[in-house]
Amino acid sequence: MNEDLVAIAVRLADVLQRENTALAALDLARAASMVAEKRFAADAFALAQGVAGALDDQPKVVDVATRLRDLADENRLLLERAIAVQSRVIGVIARAMPPSTTPRYAATGTLTRSARPVAFTLSARA
Repeated sequence: MNEDLVAIAVRLADVLQRENTALAALDLARAASMVAEKRFAADAFALAQGVAGALDDQPKVVDVATRLRDLADENRLLLERAIAVQSRVIGVIARAMPPSTTPRYAATGTLTRSARPVAFTLSARA
């Protein structure tokens, strides 16, 4: 692994570390703000890997590869947790909505009063 690839790998690892810190704190807005930077760093790493060819097993190469693997594993788990939390919050909000009594058309074309909840979108900034 050449020095450029090591530097690019370290940059990707740093981005993952910051995103993992935000996800661990459930600061989803901060984590989401890093998407473009993470994508850019990951794309640069993938491109550099393709150009670098065979990897050697120098200690710094092994260290950065291990760090990247560990951070990527942690990132996956934290993202899964964030998605689960977000789903629970959306579920609580959806269950809190009163059933709609607004008349609407049924599948048969007749006007009906359905107890089905109305679809809605909620957007909020903290």
